[in-house]
Amino acid sequence: MTDPATHAAHPAATESDLRPDVPFPTLPGGRRVLLASPRGYCAGVDRAVVAVEKVLEVHGAPVYVRKQIVHNTHVVATLTKAGAVFVDELDEVPDGAVVVFSAHGVSPAVRAAAVAKNLVTVDATCPLVTKVHQEAKRFAADDHDILLIGHHGHEEVEGTAGEAPDRTQLVDGADSIAAVQVRDPGKVVWLSQTTLSVDETMASVAALRGRFPELVDPPSDDICYATSNRQGAVKQIAPQADLVIVVGSANSSNSVRLVEVALEAGAGASHRVDSAAELDEAWLDGVTTVGVTSGASVPEVLVDQVRTWLAERGFGDVEEVTTASETLTFALPPELRRTLKQARDSAHRAVAG
Repeated sequence: MTDPATHAAHPAATESDLRPDVPFPTLPGGRRVLLASPRGYCAGVDRAVVAVEKVLEVHGAPVYVRKQIVHNTHVVATLTKAGAVFVDELDEVPDGAVVVFSAHGVSPAVRAAAVAKNLVTVDATCPLVTKVHQEAKRFAADDHDILLIGHHGHEEVEGTAGEAPDRTQLVDGADSIAAVQVRDPGKVVWLSQTTLSVDETMASVAALRGRFPELVDPPSDDICYATSNRQGAVKQIAPQADLVIVVGSANSSNSVRLVEVALEAGAGASHRVDSAAELDEAWLDGVTTVGVTSGASVPEVLVDQVRTWLAERGFGDVEEVTTASETLTFALPPELRRTLKQARDSAHRAVAG
């Protein structure tokens, strides 16, 4: 895990960086693994997980977390063992308790409910999600209709839409585009959930622009660097893989999208698994090249277990295929940094006294 004070990201690889037409060398034995890089934890996930760990260190158990801190069953189970209590809504949290908001963000209504219950809050919302929230507030204040591309029921979508519920319409797939109605076609903007397929999102934008030619783009891409980079890496390995294994949980939007991207890019087959325990030997029939990647909320230990499982079945030759470098880091939430500083200062005074 990285330095807990700061956490990781970098611009996505461009299409010119991805060359699926260039074959990789066949390694000895004929069976190989192409390991996609980047993969696994992104900066926002690392920041959120470390935030819960640090809150537990400072406050002790139990520490409540609204929704899954990130969409990964292994991470949630590990933090539960450490003393985190995951709840769906704040009415399950005792008044005055400590609660962490997940990386996916919350609406203003949730923040108001936390104040009403006198909760001590730590906001682990990914800064890239916060950026989309700020865009929603700004465009709503300028009286734009907001077309939010995303998946119904996803926590991130609920949080973003909650910033301007009377101005926001959800666009969830092509079927929903025809139903969109706006007050003024000259004042319409699109925003998106950060974990979508880049290609599908842009297809939705193109369809929306067909209806609303003056549709405004957000100031910068809403789909996060990690989602773009992981999809780019899969596009690189998929054309040469008989099978692509994506490690990630079923409720992880970016993990599910990686399977779709792999198939669209030419993989012979692709399956998502939570862990190596879900792998099926039948998938290896006739397979000589396996691509492996993982979603942005997946710890590397789960990928290591998949690699071990494959090695035990003859896929011991591994080539890491890197398409982008990720170096950006995110600081821990400011309220947590203040608490950690107070704890350190108190410990120093105790030693000095």
